[in-house]
Amino acid sequence: TIDPKDGPYPNRGSCVFAQTSVMRAGTSRDGRQQSRLIRGNKDGFEICTVDHQKDGKVRVDATISYRGDTNEVGIYAHEDEAYEHDKYFKVYQPCAGDKLHPPDDGFKRYDVDGNIPPFDVEQDTIAWWYMSCGRALGMLNGNLIEYDSSTLAPLGLVVGADELVGKKVGVINSGLDADTCIMMMDDEEGMEGADCASLAGDTREQAVVMLDKTGLVTVVQPNEDGSYWRKIVRNKMVRMKEVRRVQAAKMWAAELMELEDEGEANVVSSWGPYMTTSGTAKKTAVPGLTAKSAL
Repeated sequence: TIDPKDGPYPNRGSCVFAQTSVMRAGTSRDGRQQSRLIRGNKDGFEICTVDHQKDGKVRVDATISYRGDTNEVGIYAHEDEAYEHDKYFKVYQPCAGDKLHPPDDGFKRYDVDGNIPPFDVEQDTIAWWYMSCGRALGMLNGNLIEYDSSTLAPLGLVVGADELVGKKVGVINSGLDADTCIMMMDDEEGMEGADCASLAGDTREQAVVMLDKTGLVTVVQPNEDGSYWRKIVRNKMVRMKEVRRVQAAKMWAAELMELEDEGEANVVSSWGPYMTTSGTAKKTAVPGLTAKSAL
């Protein structure tokens, strides 16, 4: 115990507390059930993994050795045993550069007309750009992704590779002046003349467009808050509650209709705009609209 008169309490250096929990089988996305263990020794400490699927086997991931009061040296004990090369891919993250270094080669610049001419999209296409509103969009494994405008970390999926690969994507100006609005939208209530032109405020309005080989043009509309990434995946707790409601409905229906097995009960769900309880967003194409119909 340190006497408070000797300084702020506690004053024994820095400390990191980490709380871990082990998911039950079936709830982990990668199927693993592991905990982390910090094991101290006379030279520093070890960072270990406890594998609960292997009877609690302890694996040393890294060794941290102190070299003084102000620094330490970390040594990885081994390569990542869990890394499955065929199932993982490297994530491309844009680099905006700085005052001394330009952005990376994937950065797309606007032409003299303020547009990004449509370019071909393949699975390995690397490209990214800033919208006039400050949002950052780019390509990742054939997907159109929105990135955080400050850190350029990926935020979410905008257009899936299932819908985009093999097409062209570009950015065009879409702001309209008052005269053009009068000519095009005077018949639409709330879009008369200057009211229409002023909606964009001082920001240059743009449209992200996709062009396929048949000449069909698809406009990628932003969300109401200005973001582009699609809020397809909902909160995991919400989805768990939905599954419980369906299970309760099956039990209730089985009892009501005197069924031997609740699995025989025909129960479906109704949502707002959502179409599935899936927790992973991989596709954005709409069959019959932006992709071939399944029928």
